[in-house]
Amino acid sequence: MQRTGTITSVNFGTKLRGIAILFKLRLASLVVFSAVLGYLFAIPAGTFSWMGLLGLCIAGTLLTGASNAFNQVLEVREDGLMKRTADRPLVRGVLSSSEAIVVAFVAAGAATLMLWLQFGPLTGILGFISLFMYVALYTPMKKLSSWAVFVGAFPGAFPPMLGYVAATGQFDLGAGLLFAMQFMWQFPHFWAIAWVLDEDYAKAGFRLLPGGRSPDRAASATILLYTLFVIPVGMLPWVFDFVGPTAMAVAVLGGLIMVVPAVRLFLSQDKKDARKLMFASFIYLPLVQIAYVLDTL
Repeated sequence: MQRTGTITSVNFGTKLRGIAILFKLRLASLVVFSAVLGYLFAIPAGTFSWMGLLGLCIAGTLLTGASNAFNQVLEVREDGLMKRTADRPLVRGVLSSSEAIVVAFVAAGAATLMLWLQFGPLTGILGFISLFMYVALYTPMKKLSSWAVFVGAFPGAFPPMLGYVAATGQFDLGAGLLFAMQFMWQFPHFWAIAWVLDEDYAKAGFRLLPGGRSPDRAASATILLYTLFVIPVGMLPWVFDFVGPTAMAVAVLGGLIMVVPAVRLFLSQDKKDARKLMFASFIYLPLVQIAYVLDTL
C-alpha cells in the first residue's frame, strides 16, 4: 500500500481499525482513567452513580479520540516524516482526511453534548475548551515554538479537573489543585519523551525540548528543576486538607521516583536516563491520584 494519504478501496473492518488507531484508544484510556479518579476524588458520599461513571468514560473517550483525530489531520505531513507515526491511518491512506474530520466532529459533538446534559453546562464547556486548546492552539504551535509544551499542558491537565467538576457541578479549590498537580507533572513527562524522540521529532521540524534546544546540559537542568517542582505541587491537596498524610507521603515518594532519573539525566545526558524518567512519570500519575482517592474514603 503506497503512503499517498488516499486509497481507492478499503473494507469496512479495516476502516474501523483505522478509526481506533486514529483515536489512539490506549492513550485515551489513560486520559479517561485520570478523569475517573478526579470524579471519585470529588463525588459526595452517597451520591456515586455507575451511570455517571459510565457516561464520563464514554464522553471522555470520544473527546480524547476526537482531539487525537484532529491532531493527525493537521499533522499528516509531519507524521509521514517520522518513524514512530509513519503507520498511522491517514499516512497510509486507510482513512482520508475528510473521513477523519467527519468522525472527529461527530465524536467531539457527541462528547460535549453528553457532558453538558449529564453533568451540566460547566462540564460541557470545560470539555470543549480542552479540545479547542489541544487542536487549535497546541497542535499548530508545535511547528512554531517549544512553548507549545506550555500551551499543551493546559488541556493535558484538564482530565482530573473535568472529573471533579462532573462530580460536584462546580469549579473550586479542589478542582484547581488536581489541575495544578497534573499540569506540573506534564513538563518532565513530555520533555523526557521529547528527549528520547528528539531525532525523530527533528525530521518533522519539531523542537520541543526547553528553549527549542537539542538534548544538552541546559535542557536537562530545566527538566530536573521542573521535576523537583512536582513534589511540592503534589503535596498541595494535603496542605489544603483535602487528603491526609498517607496520600502526601505517596506524592513525595512518587516525586522522588521521578527525581532520581532526572538527576541521572542531568549528569549523564544519556537517552537511557530520559527513558527511565519517562517511565517513572507513567508510574507517578496513577500512583498519586489513586492515593488521593483512597485517602478520601
